[in-house]
Amino acid sequence: MQRCTKGALSDGEVVAVKKTTKKEKKDEDRISEFLSEVGIIAHIDHPNAARLLGFGIDGGLHLVLQYSPHGSLASLLFGSSECLEWKIRFKVAVGVAEGLQYLHHKCNRRIIHLDIKASNILLTQDFDALISDFGLTKWLPEKWAHHVVFPIDGTFGYLAPEYFMNGIVDEKTDVFAFGVLLLEIITGRRAVDSSRKSLVIRAKPLLDTNNIKELADPRLGDAYDVSEMRRAMYMASMCIHHLPSMRPDMNRLVQLLKADDGPLELKQKFTEARSHLFSASDLEDYIAQTISTTSIVIGNL
Repeated sequence: MQRCTKGALSDGEVVAVKKTTKKEKKDEDRISEFLSEVGIIAHIDHPNAARLLGFGIDGGLHLVLQYSPHGSLASLLFGSSECLEWKIRFKVAVGVAEGLQYLHHKCNRRIIHLDIKASNILLTQDFDALISDFGLTKWLPEKWAHHVVFPIDGTFGYLAPEYFMNGIVDEKTDVFAFGVLLLEIITGRRAVDSSRKSLVIRAKPLLDTNNIKELADPRLGDAYDVSEMRRAMYMASMCIHHLPSMRPDMNRLVQLLKADDGPLELKQKFTEARSHLFSASDLEDYIAQTISTTSIVIGNL
């Protein structure tokens, strides 16, 4: 876990200071993870990823990052009485997609974030999305098809089935989480509600029927671009496929979100996507197993 506070450098620049507070871990493990995170962030250079300005170890393990005046996407989607307008939501979706595209395909080393969620997406003054919190991030060597991680760590509601069940990690792990994030952006609902019900299960029948009216955040009313909403729904439906091989990579997702390949034949695409989504029983079994399993540690609930 990391706590973030507002600070200032000697030249007056406002910054965000994050302190690592994983008290349940041994000191050597916390230091190792901290140094790993510093090493990863130092290699990242993209406008949609939080920028590391410095770090310190006096009085604890601290990261100094660029300040995000609007806070996190979660705080605006779920913690504000004002409705976040669709134009900003879609801009954030594209920004996160481009950030993940960089981490997966354009960075000098393959990076799997492993904790993509609304609270880890920070927003600049101009509402540009910044992927943050690289505490769970893994390097993935080029010759490795995937990585196996144990114990499982992450956030309930965003975990891809193959990761939760078998610890298998690759780019498609982040793609699944991005699909859940898209559903949050579309619906204004959390990945898991207060009664621990999954947004993926709630959204599936509405995605199946292309029911924009019922799926879209009611606070938006009709104040959204229908084409963008359909595109976001289609992307989400593909990303949450239970088989990682059937999920698109981030190159394709960025292309589709930005409509770089021309108008989408959405009716046909939704028909294709529906045939590949979780069946209702598959989803319910997965969520039931997730909730009932107590031997696997899931952080940041």
